[in-house]
Amino acid sequence: MARLTGRQIADEELRGWAYLLGGLQTRIHTGDFAAGLAVVNAIGAAAKEMNHHPDLDLRYPHVDVRLTSHDEHGVTDRDVRLARTISSIAAGAGARLDSANVSRLELALDTPAREKVLPFWAAVLAMEHRSEPEFGDELHDPADGLPTVWFQASGGEEPRQRWHPDIWVDLAQVQPRIDAALAAGGTLVSDEEAPRFWVLADPEGNRVCLCTSQDRD
Repeated sequence: MARLTGRQIADEELRGWAYLLGGLQTRIHTGDFAAGLAVVNAIGAAAKEMNHHPDLDLRYPHVDVRLTSHDEHGVTDRDVRLARTISSIAAGAGARLDSANVSRLELALDTPAREKVLPFWAAVLAMEHRSEPEFGDELHDPADGLPTVWFQASGGEEPRQRWHPDIWVDLAQVQPRIDAALAAGGTLVSDEEAPRFWVLADPEGNRVCLCTSQDRD
C-alpha cells in the first residue's frame, strides 16, 4: 500500500484532523473519563476489525489519536479509512474533533560532528538510531514517549544556541502561534521557507521553528 503525499491527504478533506510528521492526529473532546473510555473502546473494536491500530492517549477531558502506517513510514489509505471511522464514532458519541491543539515536537542539535555526538545522545536518551533515507540520521524513542532528535550540520564555530525545537502544527495554526509569539516579545526571524517552516526567536535570541507538512513531497 503506497504512502500518500501531503496533497493527497489534503484532498481527502478530513475535518478535525492534522497531518503532522508522517501521521494523522486529532483530539476528541469527550468531556469526562467515562465518555472518553467508551470512545476508546469503540475505536478499539473498529481498529481490530480493520486490523489497523492507532495510538490512543486517554485523558479526563479528551482522547488524543494518532494514525500512521509503520510499514510505509507515513499515511496510507488505511489511515484515511480509519480516520473517517473514528470521526463517525466521535460524532455518534456527541464528541468534537479538534486539530487546533495537536502538535509534534522534534529537537535539533546544531553540530559540525554528527558522527561523534550521535552515539552519546542515543545512549543517554536510550533511543534507536534510524539512518534510512526517509529519516536522515534521527534518534527515535521506540515507545514514542520522547521527541525525535535530529542533527543539523553547522560550521565549526561555537554557536550561541546548539539546540533548537521544531514544533509541528497544522498550517491553520501557524499564524495564531506567530501572533502569540510576537505579542509575547518574540520576533519573526525568517519566513523564507514558508509554508514548510518559519523561524522565530525569543527576546534573548533563542530560536524555534514552526513546521508544517506543506510542500514536503
